[in-house]
Amino acid sequence: MSDPQKKPPTAGRRGAGWALLVTSVAGFMAALDNLVVTTALPSIREDLGGGLDDLEWTVSAYTLTFAVLLMFGATLGDRFGRRRLFITGLTIFTGASAGAALAPGIDGLIAARAIQGVGAAIMMPLTLTLLTAAVPAAKRGMVYGIWSAVNGLAVASGPLIGGTLTEHASWQWIFWLNVPLGLLTIPLARLRLNESYGTGARLDIKGTVLASTGLFGIVYALIRGNPDGWTSATVLTGLIAGGALLAAFVVHGTRSASPMLPMRLFRSRAFSAINAASLLMFVGMFGSIFLLSQFLQNVIGYSPTEAGLRMLPWTGMPMIAAPIAGYLSDRIGGRPVVAAGLALQATGLAWFALIMAPDVSYTAQLPALVISGIGMGMYFAPAANLAMSSVRPSEQGIASGANNALREIGGALGIAVLASVFSAQGGYGSAQAFTDGLGPALWVGAAAVALAAAAAVLIPRRETPVRAEPVGVPISADEHAAV
Repeated sequence: MSDPQKKPPTAGRRGAGWALLVTSVAGFMAALDNLVVTTALPSIREDLGGGLDDLEWTVSAYTLTFAVLLMFGATLGDRFGRRRLFITGLTIFTGASAGAALAPGIDGLIAARAIQGVGAAIMMPLTLTLLTAAVPAAKRGMVYGIWSAVNGLAVASGPLIGGTLTEHASWQWIFWLNVPLGLLTIPLARLRLNESYGTGARLDIKGTVLASTGLFGIVYALIRGNPDGWTSATVLTGLIAGGALLAAFVVHGTRSASPMLPMRLFRSRAFSAINAASLLMFVGMFGSIFLLSQFLQNVIGYSPTEAGLRMLPWTGMPMIAAPIAGYLSDRIGGRPVVAAGLALQATGLAWFALIMAPDVSYTAQLPALVISGIGMGMYFAPAANLAMSSVRPSEQGIASGANNALREIGGALGIAVLASVFSAQGGYGSAQAFTDGLGPALWVGAAAVALAAAAAVLIPRRETPVRAEPVGVPISADEHAAV
């Protein structure tokens, strides 16, 4: 723990720059692995076998473990040291990436993806907390914009990077890519980041178990709904038991002295609205990208690289729009920027749904790609700022974990829900069958993002200012008691 009277060695502009670099690289790795496998799915299935549900799990095993352990990871960092746990998570993630590349079968790949999610869940929420501690409050909007642009680019460019590596090397290289990045980032984190601590609250094992098992039950049921039947005992058990466990998690969050996610935070309209918007945004975006990247290959006939290149108007826009959005949020507030971005994203997905056909031209798709990319970029940076500014400084670790967790939960639910709609209305049998299923799924995605825009409108116009904390200084027990 740092001496409050001693200036941290990396404080100031230089320290902020190193913090931005290290956290952006780590965030890029974690965010990239959400959808990097989508354009590699045909090659993975050819090499390792498996059905549609197995392919869904190669994505969902990562997003689900990532989601349900995020808040626990943030708590671990607050209690035992954010830099220390950040390095631990990064090490686990790097090792699991090598394990995924070496997986001998589909079950081994799914298991390695789940372990990747554990590592990402520990390091990802701490990236934003460490960055917040290193940057003055007045400059956080622009820095969040850069950090969010990198993360947004990683999510959206996953299909391009995965497709390029799959076509020109092998699908294993989408995981080998993380190994040198991790080995370079680990020592930089040790040398250039300051250690900091949060409230030191007790670990919430019960809350973690309730959230993890409840979400697993629901996502498992959604994935198995079409192949097993929605009235089957397995699916109904997953839905009912999962829902009951999540309800118990909510009750636990209201009654426990030190819950993983204090439900009192949701009394804040700003906190509730931005997290609802984040959840719904990722439901629509993740599920849509999961299916659209396959549409470009399976129906239009593009190679993995060609499919990724043609999504560049979508994937490239966040790099331009997110820093601008972060700057605007500092000037006019995050609420109008987030709401406008989500409205554009919903419009782009609805455009795709309207034009969807087996022989749709790329020219017809281009406006939807551009609109979706701008909307995504406008959302990412202000959303991070709104989430962090809606709570007190001592609770920013919890806020970061909660916001990231709900995003990832939205991603897992989005893939499961939209894939279920796709399977119910169409399938992989022919180009027409694929588009018959894709159209309704995209409408569901557009509706989810439109609801996210409506939730963003509910964010209060005036945001509660966040008092800046000295870099590297732990939160005092008195401040924690006051909170």
